[in-house]
Amino acid sequence: MDIMQRIQAQVDSAPVVLYMKGTPQFPQCGFSATAAQTLASTGVEFAYVNIFEDQEVMQNLPAFQDWPTFPQIYMNSELVGGGDIIVEMAQMGSLKAAMEEATTKFNDK
Repeated sequence: MDIMQRIQAQVDSAPVVLYMKGTPQFPQCGFSATAAQTLASTGVEFAYVNIFEDQEVMQNLPAFQDWPTFPQIYMNSELVGGGDIIVEMAQMGSLKAAMEEATTKFNDK
């Protein structure tokens, strides 16, 4: 399996996937910390990938959906964007609903 197929498999493996620097418990950059905290604040489960644990993913993820920075958040296998976008969604009150919808669709597959 090439790296793009591996990334696609990761994105497809859960309804919400966060690519971040570090882990939700030990984030290694402020943007990743904010993204993980924002997702966690909804109470909806999400998966994460620590890009520091896989250099191939770290190097190739920006080309996967043409998003150059980290963190990256995927729902239903589609790129939502970076941390700023989910913070905005949380402020508007739409993040939890989007994550719940992604989870429902994922479980109905």
